[in-house]
Amino acid sequence: MEQLIYILPRAMAIGALISAPMGPIGMLIIQRTLSKGRFPAFVTGLGAALSDLIYCLLAGLGLSFVTDFIEQQQVWLQLGGGVVLAIFAVFLFRKNPTRELKTVDQIPANNYWSDFVTGFLLTFSNPLILFFIVGLFARFTILLPDIGLVHYIAMYIGILGGAICWWYGITWLVSRLRHRINVRSLWLINRVVAAILFIMGAIGVTMAILDLLKP
Repeated sequence: MEQLIYILPRAMAIGALISAPMGPIGMLIIQRTLSKGRFPAFVTGLGAALSDLIYCLLAGLGLSFVTDFIEQQQVWLQLGGGVVLAIFAVFLFRKNPTRELKTVDQIPANNYWSDFVTGFLLTFSNPLILFFIVGLFARFTILLPDIGLVHYIAMYIGILGGAICWWYGITWLVSRLRHRINVRSLWLINRVVAAILFIMGAIGVTMAILDLLKP
């Protein structure tokens, strides 16, 4: 019982901290909360949380193998992630968020699956997050040598719960502020988010190409 009390709050903190950096997925969820409503954005966050959980499982169960693979394939992973991010940014830039804003309360149920998959794939396209996860595991000293299967399960449930709580809080906060944003502001936010995502993707691709060109 003492180990569970030790593990659970640390696991939830790790889950929240993994989600906290306002990268591509964070900006997408803010934009989606404003344009489509809170629930589709929260479902997007659930997809991101599942991706983070998978990376946590990889980090915890195969730490040395996974980190070695990432170090060896870092350039190609960065290149692929940058391309995915840039393509998604172009798609987002061309969308008209005001059309979605008019139908926030009438979103078909099958769109939620698309929201979930988008959040999962956008997060999963950045495997370098494993290094961040490894650092958090080490910082919180959560992988104790004498913990059993029950404690491992509790740890991963806590990580998932922390990530879900983070996205629930973010979507709640943004939705509360949503009424202060007009249609033109929404269009501008959509373009700014798309531009930032594209720049992030372009930087990733550029850095990967420069690494490949090194003698």
